[in-house]
Amino acid sequence: MDLRFTPEERAFREEVRGFFKENLPEDIRRKMVDGHHPSKQDIVTWQRILNRKGWAVPNWPVEWGGTGWDPVRQYIFLDELQSFPAPSPLQFGVYMVGPVIAQFGSQEQKQRFLPRIANLDDWWCQGFSEPGAGSDLASLKTKAVREGDHYVVNGQKTWTTLAQHADWIFCLVRTDSSVKKQEGITFLLIDMKTPGITVRPIQTLDGGHEVNEVFFDDVKVPVENRVGQENKGWDYAKFLLGNERTNIARVGVSKQRIRRLKELAAIERVGDVPLIETPRFAEKLAALEIELKALEMTQLRVVAAERTREKGKPDPASSILKIKGSEIQQATTELLLDVVGPYALPYLPEDEAADHGSNEPPIGPDWAGPAAPTYFNWRKISIYGGSNEIQKNIIAKAILGL
Repeated sequence: MDLRFTPEERAFREEVRGFFKENLPEDIRRKMVDGHHPSKQDIVTWQRILNRKGWAVPNWPVEWGGTGWDPVRQYIFLDELQSFPAPSPLQFGVYMVGPVIAQFGSQEQKQRFLPRIANLDDWWCQGFSEPGAGSDLASLKTKAVREGDHYVVNGQKTWTTLAQHADWIFCLVRTDSSVKKQEGITFLLIDMKTPGITVRPIQTLDGGHEVNEVFFDDVKVPVENRVGQENKGWDYAKFLLGNERTNIARVGVSKQRIRRLKELAAIERVGDVPLIETPRFAEKLAALEIELKALEMTQLRVVAAERTREKGKPDPASSILKIKGSEIQQATTELLLDVVGPYALPYLPEDEAADHGSNEPPIGPDWAGPAAPTYFNWRKISIYGGSNEIQKNIIAKAILGL
């Protein structure tokens, strides 16, 4: 297998890099480089810039705004986006519900939702996990009962990322309890302004408000908002999760983090020596770079194999990408703490600092502030998208045949 890029692919990479350099607002890029979260408006602004270029939804069918890029160009685009770094288009719309609607939705749903997802006119969130249904998602209990031209939904979703911003939520709900649990699930699109929906924040370990609980109390959802057939939602969810896990390695993110680590470690000193020149730190950094290069080669093998793989059938090797990608991302946060040292200790979450109207300067360099919260927050990476333990089971069965 030849994993080298062609001259045309290298030229495409330069085109993408040049577009980012010329069009990403500098304040957004600076925020990303320093490890701060982009705001909702930052994400909206950047996705609309991409959409004007025709690059907001590269993975979609061309008729609905896709680029027609082959898997290698899609990989190059994502790699450059993450390593530049620039905000990703909203994951829940572009990489999750959008492809599901494009593949399984009605013509009316495609016309209604897809252009608005591409331009981020509608902010979507994901209603899958429940208090008793996380890794075992098929055990979900949120119930939808059909009454005429509506479903009446009752139940609870949890760990719903950015639901506080959402206009719509795509949900898995139980519509038949008399059959095998995977066979009684339906995929619904629900307007978050519908009466009976309550969003409650969950404060995460870093003090931020990123995830939420979402409660449904007699929420009426038009039958026309059902994707595909009733009780076939599990098939659509597997299609969605296959796309999510393929993109979850975030090789470009780790590249950018390591590049930033080198810059900062060259500034920080241990006695008279830059931290980056100390043997122990240099050893840890080199080991991490080697692991990242191995991950990148594995991802390129998966990308190359996509040309011949059946559409909608993810490579089980994507589980390897998920496991190793999450471990490397977490390792970059640990090395950043080595660089920042005690400057990581004082921290006020960005939303609280804004609420308090504080103009006090940070203690230590500005880039030190997010180090500790990022370390704590990124413990989640080995859990979401299918926990690493579940991914190891997939590898054992699908690849090793155990």
